[in-house]
Amino acid sequence: MAHTFVKDVMKKDVIELDASTSIQDAASEMMRKKIGCVIVSSKNKHVGILTEKDFIKIASEGRPLFTAISEVMSSPLIGIDSGETVWEAAEIMKEKQIHKIPALQDDKVVGIVTATDLVEICSLGSDSEMRRICDQILLRMKPE
Repeated sequence: MAHTFVKDVMKKDVIELDASTSIQDAASEMMRKKIGCVIVSSKNKHVGILTEKDFIKIASEGRPLFTAISEVMSSPLIGIDSGETVWEAAEIMKEKQIHKIPALQDDKVVGIVTATDLVEICSLGSDSEMRRICDQILLRMKPE
């Protein structure tokens, strides 16, 4: 399969916000960019991630919209080296029960892989594998 490494499938347009950013400003940025998460940083260090899942917690707790995202983010940030395989990313996501995992290179976030990305890869892989199997069957069939 051509897409076996995190660096091959990751989305590179990752948004990073300061930990002091308000929930409302973070939500506005996520809506504007049509993304499902932002990386949270403080003093040039990645400290967490704010995902759509966190907004369920925010709503259920009735948090004010001016609350800093550092109070509601998922932390610590769980990442994976961009040179690792997508299978390793899937294993970490399963083990940690997360749907998004930042790709790291030299301790910098360079991308993100989501559960949706992995499903896409699997469906492509299944399709091409199925096509290969069908081709093999057709080659073995004797013309009548």
